[in-house]
Amino acid sequence: MVRELQPLAATMTRETGKPIAMSRNELNGLLPRIDFFLQETETAIAPRGVFDEGGMREQIAHEPLGVVANISAWNYPWFVGCNVIVPALLTGNAVLYKPSEYATLTGREIARLLHEAGVPREAMACLVGAGEVGAALLAQPIDGVFFTGSHATGKRIAETVGSRFVKLQLELGGKDPTYVCDDVDPKAAAESLADGAMYNTGQSCCSVERIYVHAAIHDAFVDAFVQTVKGMRMGDPMDDGTYIGAITRAPQLDVLQAQVKDAQARGATLLAGGKRGPGPGNWFEATVFSNVDHGMELMREESFGPVIGIQKVTDDDEALRLMNDTRYGLTAGVYTRDEARARSILAQVRAGSVYWNCCDRVSPRLPWSGVGDSGVGLTLSTYGIQTFTRTKAWHLRAP
Repeated sequence: MVRELQPLAATMTRETGKPIAMSRNELNGLLPRIDFFLQETETAIAPRGVFDEGGMREQIAHEPLGVVANISAWNYPWFVGCNVIVPALLTGNAVLYKPSEYATLTGREIARLLHEAGVPREAMACLVGAGEVGAALLAQPIDGVFFTGSHATGKRIAETVGSRFVKLQLELGGKDPTYVCDDVDPKAAAESLADGAMYNTGQSCCSVERIYVHAAIHDAFVDAFVQTVKGMRMGDPMDDGTYIGAITRAPQLDVLQAQVKDAQARGATLLAGGKRGPGPGNWFEATVFSNVDHGMELMREESFGPVIGIQKVTDDDEALRLMNDTRYGLTAGVYTRDEARARSILAQVRAGSVYWNCCDRVSPRLPWSGVGDSGVGLTLSTYGIQTFTRTKAWHLRAP
């Protein structure tokens, strides 16, 4: 993969519209994840003794699930695919991998490189196609289903396989909030959160999608945020200078336009963007609204694009209430100089991952999970290795 990084990045960019610099970032970021799985798997699934007394021993062991289905996503095809494929194989499973139909060539490259690395073809198969292929895959006698994608598709998958009592894991996105307290540098916070909202053209599961700013610094934050966003160049994804690339799925343009229209109709103030980009292709301008509220779709439903709403709040309690006013629960963040203040707020937020003075960050050492409509199960960390196993309890009495 290292030797082929540039052509692999180019393939991903041409398929998805991801800016080429971000495609390279994804591939470079995959290497430490693979290293983590290689270094930690043996220890994570090693049998562990928990009791030894009077001739009786108790032990916890881990066995492979068997054959697992991985229905993967297009926005980070290397990250999302390998978060499942690599630990599943290392823990002794076979994998039936269906990449997104919007990242088929990248999915085939993942399979090719694994086979060239020595993974037997009968242990890892790549299935090409759209929804009908996914449905056919779910009809097979599989032992686990690992899906990353929309809430609607995840719900259908759960309904399809739920009665079979196989391992089911669903990562379904979010409406991730961040609260900016009154004690931070508004410009620094704005620059960080603009990147968190717009990176990969906002097409990240953990993109910042709602921002709440304390009234004391609200105006300064908004000014700096808008200035930062207006400096983000939209253009050819193959150009290293491009920050805002193409929207991968054309239907998402209608979702974004509908959120903009609804926000304007309900009194929001448009500060940047707000419309499709010029020329052929799936372009949407980096869009910023202020004077928003939770009556607007923009603050309730996942945008999955370069659109953000910024809402003024009077104190921490109001911010916390609004952060939890959602059916999703993937990530949430707080920007403040006071760690105790951040911990107090984040401890009360319903989210699988929480951030203090950072955002849109994933680590192989920490579990990746969601609450509510953001899904069930987890990947990454040693827990994300063990998730591909079935635990077995051993009761051993010496004769």
